[in-house]
Amino acid sequence: MELFMPSRAFFEPGALEYPLGRKLYDQLTARGIPVRITPSHNRVHGIPGETPQIAYREAKRTLVVGVKKILKLDSCRPSADYEFALVTSCPGGCQYCYLATTLGRKPYVRIYVNLDEIFAALQKYIDQNRPAITSFEAASTGDPLAVEHLTGSLRKTIDFFGEQEYGRLRVVTKFANVDGLLAAEHRGHTKFRFSINSAYVINTFEAKTAPLAERLAAAGKMAAAGYPLGFIIAPLFLYEHWQADYRQLLEDLAVWLRPHHPPSLSFELISHRFTARAKKIILERFPQTKLEMNEAKRKLKWGKYGYGKYLYPPTQLETLKSWFTQEIGRLFPQAEIEYFT
Repeated sequence: MELFMPSRAFFEPGALEYPLGRKLYDQLTARGIPVRITPSHNRVHGIPGETPQIAYREAKRTLVVGVKKILKLDSCRPSADYEFALVTSCPGGCQYCYLATTLGRKPYVRIYVNLDEIFAALQKYIDQNRPAITSFEAASTGDPLAVEHLTGSLRKTIDFFGEQEYGRLRVVTKFANVDGLLAAEHRGHTKFRFSINSAYVINTFEAKTAPLAERLAAAGKMAAAGYPLGFIIAPLFLYEHWQADYRQLLEDLAVWLRPHHPPSLSFELISHRFTARAKKIILERFPQTKLEMNEAKRKLKWGKYGYGKYLYPPTQLETLKSWFTQEIGRLFPQAEIEYFT
């Protein structure tokens, strides 16, 4: 797929004091991309959009470059011990994106340029927890691979973790531009997971992301480069013919895996859920969406941030869990299912 290039960019003044900020500014202005200064990466004005649909589309074409000021990390269970951000949001247009709740009407792509300060914060968490291994998720609030061709930040982060005896990095992506990461000194300390789904889900809900074939080609490159490999199937949807579609996905994946020999293989399984706020925003942006978001068919569960999530009822979750456990066990007996949520 074509690599992301913004239609416009905004810079915090402080971002220009960092090498990456200056590099991005020079790159974008050289391309003739309009650049403006904004007081804060959280308060950006001037993105066009007369309707919610246009505003969303234009936000996804907008790059905001800033400084990550809050360096206290949140927990990221069950994926990792902690999460941190190199970016927020991504250029993709997944209709179900769970970030609709937290980003609200600010889905523009943000890049943080103060890498050394971010690494110093990670180092503190690693040192405080040694000799135990501390794991960090780098893609819970955005997809750093989607803008890696602009930033190089993920490569530097992988190199940083390659030097850490007690730190491990986890990354998940729906993109495929991994060539710049293949020669990194990762030492097996970075686990790369590719988000995959049935053909129906990808074709219906995952606009502007890499096609499944490109994601798998990228996964093959990462496996050949010695990275621990995993797949996240998320979100899992219950719809007509879901079993046939997901069985096809898993069987095709098993065929793909035969010539590849990843050092390890794992799966993470996440069922679809939504919040009331996310539903409202999704319906504004995608009024014709085929997403099933009927609260009467779901069970409300309160999250750690004080808002409720509508999950599938327990019997349906158990159906999903047991079916995927059986099929993955049949097709990938060597693989680990890290968790189901």
